[in-house]
Amino acid sequence: MTRFLGRLGGWCARHGMVVLALWVVAAAGLLGGSLVLGSPVSNDVTIPGTDAQRAHDLMRTGFGPGYDTGGTVQLVVYSAKGQLIDKPRKEAVERAIAAIRAVPHVKQVDTPYRRGGIASNLQIGLITVRLEGHDTTKPAEAAQVVSRAAEPARAAGLEVVPADSSTPADKEIKTGPSEIIGVACALLVLVFAFGTLTAALVPIFTALVSVAAGLGIIGLLGHVVDVPKQAGIMATMIGLGVGIDYALFLLSRHRRLLADGVPVQESVRRTVASSGGAVVFAGGTVIVALSALVLGGFPLLRTLGWITGISVVTAVLTSVTLVPALLGLLGHRVNALKLPFLGRRRGESSGWAGLGAWVARRPWRVLIGSVVVLAALTAPALALKLGPLDEGYGAQGSEPRRAYELMASGFGPGVNGPLLVVARLDEKVADAKAPVVERLTDAIEDVDGVAHVAPAKVGTSGRSVMIQAIPDYAPSDARSADVVHDVRALSVPGAHLHVGGKVAALTDAGDRMAERTPLVIGVVVLLSALLLLLAFRAPVVALKAAVMNLISLGAAFGALAMVFSVGLGSRLVGMDPPLEASSLQMFFFTVPIESYVPLMLFAVLFGLSMDYEVFLLTAVRQAYLRHRDNSRAVAEGLGSTGRVITSAALIMVSVFVAFIAYPDPMVKTFGVGLAAAIAVDATIIRGFLVPATMVLLGRANWWCPRWLDRLLPNLSVEGHEEDDHDGRTGGDAGRGERDDLPEPVGARG
Repeated sequence: MTRFLGRLGGWCARHGMVVLALWVVAAAGLLGGSLVLGSPVSNDVTIPGTDAQRAHDLMRTGFGPGYDTGGTVQLVVYSAKGQLIDKPRKEAVERAIAAIRAVPHVKQVDTPYRRGGIASNLQIGLITVRLEGHDTTKPAEAAQVVSRAAEPARAAGLEVVPADSSTPADKEIKTGPSEIIGVACALLVLVFAFGTLTAALVPIFTALVSVAAGLGIIGLLGHVVDVPKQAGIMATMIGLGVGIDYALFLLSRHRRLLADGVPVQESVRRTVASSGGAVVFAGGTVIVALSALVLGGFPLLRTLGWITGISVVTAVLTSVTLVPALLGLLGHRVNALKLPFLGRRRGESSGWAGLGAWVARRPWRVLIGSVVVLAALTAPALALKLGPLDEGYGAQGSEPRRAYELMASGFGPGVNGPLLVVARLDEKVADAKAPVVERLTDAIEDVDGVAHVAPAKVGTSGRSVMIQAIPDYAPSDARSADVVHDVRALSVPGAHLHVGGKVAALTDAGDRMAERTPLVIGVVVLLSALLLLLAFRAPVVALKAAVMNLISLGAAFGALAMVFSVGLGSRLVGMDPPLEASSLQMFFFTVPIESYVPLMLFAVLFGLSMDYEVFLLTAVRQAYLRHRDNSRAVAEGLGSTGRVITSAALIMVSVFVAFIAYPDPMVKTFGVGLAAAIAVDATIIRGFLVPATMVLLGRANWWCPRWLDRLLPNLSVEGHEEDDHDGRTGGDAGRGERDDLPEPVGARG
């Protein structure tokens, strides 16, 4: 790998204009193509084999697509100054209904003046519209078209807002100010780190090209595969973070070599030969972690994982090709546009090296102290509250939240998450008055937690029946899932029932996630440890790295629990409590975390944490191969990488924190979790815990059994700055410590 990457970096440096032009054209072409041809996205959250999916399949076959969740739009009508049954208001509502019936694809409109269509206070009513033949992948657009037709009611002074019946996958998350804020913060960190504007702009430009190319590919993939609507925002978050970080690591090595008097072309070659290997393996761990989500059993999560990995692939490719091309073009001008009082002067002692030496002198005390601090940060994770997010947690004043609050006020909290009970009958029935249908209705009404049941509807074939059951609880209430399970447990002779709807689907998703989580975690840990074993030929280091990453994940979940499950800080990240909340609820406003978020966070964070592990271990390994003093190697490795890892972590934290400002709660949870984990990982884990354990393990860090040493390929990921021109390393520098050799006294290779 060292030889290949060295040659690649050298060629890109010599042909900088060609490489730059190819990347700019490719990124512009891919992104432009996705804009011209469109970027289709899917709101498909089906989970094959679940009861909710069977209910929706039976609903479509027995009642047609108009009865499915994508075929119904509800408009909430509210009269603040009187009752809806008053003649002027009723006439306005009827004019609005007539206009709605004229909208294309509208098949049926149910007036509020029906049984169950108007609240007991007579001020809130529901207009239910059934659509047919429309684009079911765009429920929000369909709702807006219907809502605009209700203008006659608004002209009469009534409030009309569309209710949101979508699922988490329906939310179209668009990019915007968060990316600009993240890039601006990253540029500021880079300017302080390098002291020159030119050097600071190299990682920014590289990351932007990488993200543009990745988003273009993802957009075009939407024409051949189902691309979730969250894919764009996740790819942007991860792509910006890793793209800037990888370029930063390469640029830091290059500037050190230039300062040592190495010619530009040779410096670029050495940089890519050594640090480029660490970038490739770091990116590989992120991709492996994301790819393991295919085992989660949730198609949305599986697709989201491998599509997000595309942004990591483009980040790695731009780092080992575009970065050396830019460095070759700039030459010594990479240090141009210096800013006064910024940047590190040559010969200045490293505070991180001093910290490494301090840790090496007292490893046990550092180890115990780090474990205590990390345990305190992880403890709140025990209070982590998982559950579906409903529109009650949306932005204050938004249409979906306003509709949610009006419906809950008029009809009870459960009306925002009705259960759709669909039963397949053994015998054909003529109508809803059949004994088997009445028995089924009575059984559902008797379930604890069911507020009321709507009249049953019989399918066209007479062999299926659908009943809407309204729970006593809001969709985000954990008790709603218990109601789903209790209804499914019913046994009615002659009927085989299934429960669908948003709450049931999210309940099934949570159950599937809980069932598959141990498998996903095990596979991610094992594959990541295997990659590190291939990189460093050291089983102890590989296993220890996996354990360290799990520890940093615990701190991330602890932060999530404190902010969202305990509610301490939820308002600071922009979550708005209900207007009628008490003063205590206003301060401790708790927010459930979607069941698939922890697993997605685990995969992303495990991969990102491995980035810093690879870069730190690479530096320690290089120092160890020079003088075979383990404690000294740990101090030197921390000293040479501490500054750049800290800068990289600050950049990534800045990018993730910027996304907390996004109004969508799901994006906020990712922003908080990712930022907290990276901050803990780059400080406590890499600055104290990893060095302390490496000092205590001594030579065992690099021990490798002879049989394993012979089996593993010599990838030499850490490379050497003093390699010959072809990128070869001398001797067996890539080999681990043989279990039958005494402690060597000189540097091999």
